[in-house]
Amino acid sequence: MNRFLRSALAGAFIAGLGAGVVMAQEVTLRCQHFLSPKASIPAGFITPWAEKIEAESGGRIKVEIYPSMQLGGKPPELYDQMRDGVIDCGWALPAYNPGRFPEAEVFELPFMTSMSAEGSSKALWEFYDKYMQERFGDIKVMAIHLHGPGIIHTKGDPVTSLTDFQGLKLRGPSRQANALLEAVGATTVGIPVPAFPEALSKGIVDGGVIPWEVVPPLKVHELANSHTQISGDRALYNTVFVWGMNKAKYDSLPDDLKAVIDANSGLETSAWAGRAMDEGDTVGEKVVADRGNRIHTLSDDIVTELKVIGDDLTAKWIAEASSKGLDAQTMVDDARAMVAKHSDGM
Repeated sequence: MNRFLRSALAGAFIAGLGAGVVMAQEVTLRCQHFLSPKASIPAGFITPWAEKIEAESGGRIKVEIYPSMQLGGKPPELYDQMRDGVIDCGWALPAYNPGRFPEAEVFELPFMTSMSAEGSSKALWEFYDKYMQERFGDIKVMAIHLHGPGIIHTKGDPVTSLTDFQGLKLRGPSRQANALLEAVGATTVGIPVPAFPEALSKGIVDGGVIPWEVVPPLKVHELANSHTQISGDRALYNTVFVWGMNKAKYDSLPDDLKAVIDANSGLETSAWAGRAMDEGDTVGEKVVADRGNRIHTLSDDIVTELKVIGDDLTAKWIAEASSKGLDAQTMVDDARAMVAKHSDGM
């Protein structure tokens, strides 16, 4: 073999290697959320999801997780950061943008969801699939889920009756949760959950509503010493969360990598996120109990009173949403049926 042939073959070999590198090129997804890495969703869902994506893509997808808004911005900006490509994927609350995602409010109505975040998240995915795809059409939704039952956390005495709400300044997460708290006499302060501890420590609020799972990472149990939960099989309120991806980034992936993302999206992925919340609730409640804080469960008769108020607020929401062209009554009826279908979390 003469030196010219050897040179040509070597060039072809190097070119082939180059083509192989291009074919196996890594894709990096920069994903952001607003909690610490130890919180339930980052530890029990986001990080394991990222590891699963990396493994199933054979290392071709690399997922970088940035907790506590390390890439900049504030929690209410997360959805637009995904949409605009500021980040490749993220975890956002539609409720942080009031009025923008009206269909999502159905699952935030009082006593809509079960006590199982896993089961209710399955119901929410079905609801999203039927009613919400167009509203969230500017991103790739990989999971949409809920937390477990919301708990009322206060300084001083726990809430044991409806009159105890009167005069309290309480942090609320959403338009619908705030409406419920205001209906029983509280004054609401709408702030993202990372700002809750500081507001509590400075006396800006007397307490607020969050699920058990996020209490330890925020150290709320060190600031509030009383915690009120409700009896029954339905949660007092809930909040919708979206785990999503920039649509252009998803569309740019080769088909086999799209398939990896798709295999880790949908109903079971939403249930996985909800399950992480459920597991976090068990841990969070134990941390609070072990500290010796007061935990009170509202009696059935008080919960019945709350449900009457909740029904009135739901009727008002149906009238409001219907006036804006939504088939609100049908959506509420469907949501209730979907929640009942998945109420055991299985």
